[in-house]
Amino acid sequence: MTTATPQVRTGTTDRPPPVPAPGPPSIGPWLVAGSLALVLLILSPRYGYHRDELYFLLAGRHLDWGYVDQGPLVPVLARLADTLAPGSLLALRTPSALLAAGAVLLVAAIARQFGADRGTQTFAALLAATSGIVLAPGHLLSTTTVDVVIWLAAALCTVRLLRGGNGRWALAVALLLGVGMFNKLLPALLAVGLVAGLTVAGPRRLLRDRWVLTAAALFGLLAAASLSWQAANGFPQLDVAAAISDGDSSYSGRLDALLLQFVIISPFVVPIWLTGLVVLLRRPGWRGHRALGWAWLVVTGIVLLVGGKGYYDAPLLLVLTAAGAVVAVGWAARGRLRRALLAAVVALTAASNAVLLLPVLPPDGLPDFVVAINYDAGETIGWPAFTDSLAAVHRALPEPERDRAVILTGNYGEAGAVARFGARRGLPAAYSGHNSMADFGRPPDDADVVIAVGFARPDRLRSWFTDVTLAGRVDLGVTVDNDENGGPIWVCRGLRRPWADIWDTEVRHTG
Repeated sequence: MTTATPQVRTGTTDRPPPVPAPGPPSIGPWLVAGSLALVLLILSPRYGYHRDELYFLLAGRHLDWGYVDQGPLVPVLARLADTLAPGSLLALRTPSALLAAGAVLLVAAIARQFGADRGTQTFAALLAATSGIVLAPGHLLSTTTVDVVIWLAAALCTVRLLRGGNGRWALAVALLLGVGMFNKLLPALLAVGLVAGLTVAGPRRLLRDRWVLTAAALFGLLAAASLSWQAANGFPQLDVAAAISDGDSSYSGRLDALLLQFVIISPFVVPIWLTGLVVLLRRPGWRGHRALGWAWLVVTGIVLLVGGKGYYDAPLLLVLTAAGAVVAVGWAARGRLRRALLAAVVALTAASNAVLLLPVLPPDGLPDFVVAINYDAGETIGWPAFTDSLAAVHRALPEPERDRAVILTGNYGEAGAVARFGARRGLPAAYSGHNSMADFGRPPDDADVVIAVGFARPDRLRSWFTDVTLAGRVDLGVTVDNDENGGPIWVCRGLRRPWADIWDTEVRHTG
């Protein structure tokens, strides 16, 4: 449908809402994206595995259509990388580096659709490449890495849909969000936001467009396929979501979610994305894209209402940043000092986020403020030493007990570390009731000697065993403040009830 085609009245005019003319293509964003991918690949082997990556590797060994806390996409990527290059962090994290580069290109492409010239597209690409929501998941293999690209690609297709009114773009949005549901259920949140944005800001005729209705059916079909495993298993992701809402996770809780809005791109970029939001909502010349501004408001409101993680809506913040970049560069064109200010924003964002989110500092003695701001940094340090601590306790057991002992961990990362590093240290198999680890197997029926780690207090262990003894503590060999360093290691004997009786009812847990 061309912009000259008569439309049903949705406001004060029958003419299509105005939108900025798209800018020219530019090579600048490609140079920025390539540079980012190179930096991420160079830094990828520093520090070590993140606990989630260790979990993904285990999930990749137990491929399924779904898991308690995610879909199959990232475990498949982990399985593929570890098959092609076993034990290689570089291989495991290469998909993330490439996806991060793709996110940069998508932000620049959105800015171009907002009317950005070549220089402005490069500026938008620089803001994206140095942003926290691109750098952090670009360094680690995570479900967030995939989510960011899915959301941005869907946003770009939505911009094209709003620009020309061609409903066929809705099919691309539906396909992207539907495939994204096989990673996490969050694309459904974006779908709600986009529909709400169209309902509030229009053009409402799109809600009746046959292509849009076909796209809705396509998304429903893909969503049903992705939800089939959840439905067959009692929707365990709802339990995980409830735990997140209660604050039982990093970056969760309503206050944290609100504060994260102002730091996840960069505090220095807040004026730019706020400008983008105002422009989308208020400037008459951008009225055709107003639905995107409302989509962010709706999605963020839902996240805050239900207590989700504050980075769930971050890809839409990048869309606002793209819009704000167009206005910011126009503002800076009026004076040298203003241009210097924008250059300082990029430099300060790059420097601060690199220190906080990338492994550029020595791992020994990583400053507490880095771990306090970026919890994930501490979770990538010390896993081989963690298994060394378990191995020392295992070696100290009497030989008859050593031969039949197993390891029980409080979380999936600890079990993943034993699976990755334990064999060469002579450690037995590790089990955990955390999330989908509980489905990967429970200890043998005759396993009555257990080395338990990840349990800060022995109370739960004493409900399962007659004898629980403190046998050591985790020593990572560095002073980093993370969940494992200094934690107790228990030796448990005398199983009170069979594993089959307690595994699903007491050991299994989500969060």
